[in-house]
Amino acid sequence: MKTKTMIFVYLLSAFVLMGSFSSYAADPAPVQLPKPQMEGGKPLMQALKDRMTIRAFADEKLPLQTLSNLLWAAFGINRPDGRRTAPSAKNWQEIDIYVAAPDGTYVYDAKDNVLKPVSTKDLRALTGTQAYVKEAAVNLVYVADYSKAEGGSADQNLLVGADTGFISQNVYLYCASEGLATVVRASVDRDALAKELNLKKEQKIILAQSIGYPKK
Repeated sequence: MKTKTMIFVYLLSAFVLMGSFSSYAADPAPVQLPKPQMEGGKPLMQALKDRMTIRAFADEKLPLQTLSNLLWAAFGINRPDGRRTAPSAKNWQEIDIYVAAPDGTYVYDAKDNVLKPVSTKDLRALTGTQAYVKEAAVNLVYVADYSKAEGGSADQNLLVGADTGFISQNVYLYCASEGLATVVRASVDRDALAKELNLKKEQKIILAQSIGYPKK
């Protein structure tokens, strides 16, 4: 009887432990990014000279500090009034940056400098139709929230596209400054990716951008 009781207690403990791991995996904690470094890097004219598209990536993760710097350069807050490093039509700030990484997918919260978890899955392969996207350290997905973009429909699409272009060019210049490889892409299975990201109907995927260390 004593042996049966011990077995029951062991199995119950294992079940509770497995449940806690399952809960953690389903609801991971936000990732607090280190404070972005706003000094250093190449001079602007040198970064422009070195700016290029690279489609071959090494199997190497980005340090958290580099990712923080990258996201701040892309669309971080650079003024006390909350305005950003890239222009935003009518200050809509309608573009959200989703970060697809090997350990999961997140959305960048510029105000708190935090990555908020969206999925525990590695969705890198879903962020584009090209074979190399799953090899990049991270893939950024630029998602426009049209509920923030007020005005005529024609102006909306034009200005949302322009805003996304500004952000992706900031990423290009940061990568040129830091010796990283990057390529911006339009070929995305938007319906499949939007489902995995749990996007609302007013949220639209505009572009994606792969970033990593260049393959030697």
